[in-house]
Amino acid sequence: MLKPSSNILRLGIPKGSLENATVDLFAKAGWRISINDRSYFPSIDDPAIEVVLFRAQEMSRYVEENVIDVGLTGSDWIKENKSDIHEVAELVYSKATSRPARWVLAVPQESSVKGPEDLRNGVIATELVNVTRQYFLERNIPVRVEFSWGATEVKARLLDAIVDITETGSSIRANNLRIVDTLLTSTTRFIANHKAWNDPLKREKIENIALLLQGAINAREKIGLKLNAPKEKLEAVLKILPAEKSPTISALADGSWIAVEVILEEKLEREIIPMLKRAGATGLISYPLNKVIT
Repeated sequence: MLKPSSNILRLGIPKGSLENATVDLFAKAGWRISINDRSYFPSIDDPAIEVVLFRAQEMSRYVEENVIDVGLTGSDWIKENKSDIHEVAELVYSKATSRPARWVLAVPQESSVKGPEDLRNGVIATELVNVTRQYFLERNIPVRVEFSWGATEVKARLLDAIVDITETGSSIRANNLRIVDTLLTSTTRFIANHKAWNDPLKREKIENIALLLQGAINAREKIGLKLNAPKEKLEAVLKILPAEKSPTISALADGSWIAVEVILEEKLEREIIPMLKRAGATGLISYPLNKVIT
């Protein structure tokens, strides 16, 4: 079994649905990861890190067993595997949206099932077997939970119900299913094994990665905005501008003018820029952000 080097941080990247989103997030955080379709060992532009691809479902087990030092996986799989790991950070990103994923109990629209109690002695198909069993056990509802190897939505009409993951609900609706209950809400977690976390050098590297990944997430859907304005128009301009703390204001060579810089939600840009122009601002420049460290 592969073991991490004492000097190199071995990082697990989730293969599959989260793979591209994770690589994009690391790029915004400052690391370039290149994945070869034929290799499970991507390259990274950091000699202190080695990268390996694992399925998100397996990641927490490999972290716990010290096969890798750190990894990214969903809180759902940490719970499913009952993994004893250190959660470094919550990273709210996913393959489709910024919303947390949900594991839902679903039945066909035509089913008479209204609540989980109506599934007594039924058969449930899911990939999240342990969590589903615990859900029904806590409610004292006897069911048989079967592992699903995929295409779980199809099995809702072959068995009694399914427990499946959804971000937007589009797949549930497309298969004409109805959500009965939500078992679990899951977000991506950056996790470490206790050995790596207790190693001062590795811990510092892990904390650095977490800080920059969170900064990249904070920068999503935000932009930077620069503008110039006459001093007498400053108060009117500032009334329009939202800010993380407060705008940065700098004097220009022409003492009658000032420069203003601010971070704002991208969706506000189309409304605020015309208002700023009418208030007397000129030289307005907006730009994308890679990281926002708060």
